[in-house]
Amino acid sequence: MKRSAFPHALVHPALGKRASLYSAGLAAICLVLLLAAGWARAGDFARVNATCVRDQGGRRIEAKQPFSRIISLYGAHTEVLYALGAESRVVGVSESDPYPPRAGEKPVFSYHEGVERFLAADPDLVLIRPMIERGYGRLISRLRDTGIAVVSLQPREPGEITEYWRILGVLTGKRDRTREMARRFRNTRNKLKSLGESIRDRKTVYFEAIHSEMKTFSPRSIAMHVLRTVGGINAAKGARPIRGTNIAAFGKERILARGDEIEVYLAQKGPMNQPTREMIKSEPGFSLIRAVQDGEIHIVNEHIVSRPGPRLLLGMYRIGRILYPETFTPEVGKTVRRVINGFYQE
Repeated sequence: MKRSAFPHALVHPALGKRASLYSAGLAAICLVLLLAAGWARAGDFARVNATCVRDQGGRRIEAKQPFSRIISLYGAHTEVLYALGAESRVVGVSESDPYPPRAGEKPVFSYHEGVERFLAADPDLVLIRPMIERGYGRLISRLRDTGIAVVSLQPREPGEITEYWRILGVLTGKRDRTREMARRFRNTRNKLKSLGESIRDRKTVYFEAIHSEMKTFSPRSIAMHVLRTVGGINAAKGARPIRGTNIAAFGKERILARGDEIEVYLAQKGPMNQPTREMIKSEPGFSLIRAVQDGEIHIVNEHIVSRPGPRLLLGMYRIGRILYPETFTPEVGKTVRRVINGFYQE
C-alpha cells in the first residue's frame, strides 16, 4: 500500500477518487493558510501555522495529527525532540553524537544507506537538513515517493531558533511544551546576557570555525550570538558569509593583522574542525597573536555553540566562564545545567 502525501492518510485502492480529493482538499487548505500568513516566499526560513508547516525546501506538510514514527537525520533535531518530550515518537537517529545520551540507544540511520532500510522501520516522518537534501536528493525523492513526509530544517540565525522549535512542536503534538521550553530558554539567556552587559572591559575574541581554511563564523550566526550574549567582541566583524552559510571567510593575513587585538582565541571542535591547542599554537605566524602569546587558546564543542538546541545555554556559560571567570561563576554554571537537565528529565 502506498502512503498518502499527508501523514496518517493512507490511500486504500477501494477509496479511489474520494481519497485523492480528500488529500487534495487538505493540501489546498494548508496552502491557503500559509499564503494568507504571507509565507509563500521561497528562500527564507521555514514557517508554521496551526497544523500546516512549510520547510526550508518550500514544501508544505499537513500535520493534523502528530507524527508517531520519526527518524531524525540531524543531531539538533534529535536533541530538540527529546527536550520536547517526544522521545517515544523517535524510531531512529543519526550517527553524529545523539543527545541526550539515551538517544544513542535508538537505531542509527544514515543518509548514505539505501531506502530499503528506512522503509523497514516504517517511519511516517524523516527529519533532515538542507545539506542532506542537496547531497542525497535521490534518497529523499524515493522516501517522498513512498508517501513518507520528509521535512528539511536547519536554522542558521538566532532569530530562527524559536520558529524551528515551534515547527517540531507542531509535528510532534508538543505545542505547549515548545512554548514552555522557549520561555525558560529565553529567561536563562537573558540572565546570562545581563551578566555579559555588566562587563566593563570586554575582551576581543577570534572564533575559529575551520582551522585549515582560516574561516570564522558569519557575524549573524548562532555561534557569534553565543559569543555576543556573554560580552565577547568579535575580532572578525568584517567576515563575509560563504554562500549563505554560517561560515565566513577571513584568512590568515587578516587574523595576523589584528593579532595585537585578539585577547582570546576560541576554536570550535566538530566533524569539520578538529583543532588542538598545540596545532593553533604552532601555526606559522600565530606566535604574533596576543592570545597565543598569553596561552588564551580554548577549544569548545560545536554542539553547545552551533546546534540550535537548549544546550546553547551551556555554550554561553562556557564561553562566559572562559572570558570572565569572576562574573560567570560555578554557581551560574549550576543554574544553567539545572535548567538544561530539566528539559530532558521531565
